[in-house]
Amino acid sequence: MSTSPIENQFSLERYWLQGDPISHAVAYLLLLMSLASWYLILSKSWAAWRIRHSAGAVEAFWGAPSMADALARLTVADREGVYAPLAEQGAAPLTPQGPATLGAEMAPGEQVTRALRSAVHRATQRLESGLTVLASIGSTAPFVGLLGTVWGIYHALAAVSAAGIVQIDKVAGPVGEALIMTGFGLVVAIPAVLAYNGLNRVNRLTLAELDAFAFDLHAYLTTGARAAK
Repeated sequence: MSTSPIENQFSLERYWLQGDPISHAVAYLLLLMSLASWYLILSKSWAAWRIRHSAGAVEAFWGAPSMADALARLTVADREGVYAPLAEQGAAPLTPQGPATLGAEMAPGEQVTRALRSAVHRATQRLESGLTVLASIGSTAPFVGLLGTVWGIYHALAAVSAAGIVQIDKVAGPVGEALIMTGFGLVVAIPAVLAYNGLNRVNRLTLAELDAFAFDLHAYLTTGARAAK
């Protein structure tokens, strides 16, 4: 005796076919958020890995016999270009410039401080770029998925009410399919939140090293005969 297969009442395909433009728009929005999130996760993680493996660049800098050699070593070791601009811009005010400017009228030590502060600020902006997007996706994706679920349930109940016949199998299928959107929202949000926390930790370590490097550079460039050059 053969039995016919039981029809699957919980199908993504059924949800998509029964959905309206709003349900489809929510799904496309979650897909777009997921693509943007994974692009940032992969690109920022690769950059963070290279930065952490370039931490020895500072030791290479201080181990050089001269400033020119130190900058050359730092440029080679700093594969992401995070530490090298700090040293280059910090040493720039001590090199004779062109026409006089307001910045050139400052004392050499103050010029070095200004250059180092500006370099650290630019490095901070670079390290933190994209993190706001990750944080926004991680915090809003569950609610976007919930919106799709609420709208899907409303759409399903409206269709059942219009038919005039209330049967549990006719309600459970559309409602269960609508819950898929909440799951999709969580799938999008969880990697973004984990990546945001991990990248924030890497950035804190890197910025602490940059601050220490800037402090040492300032002490070196503004001490003794070097400040008079």
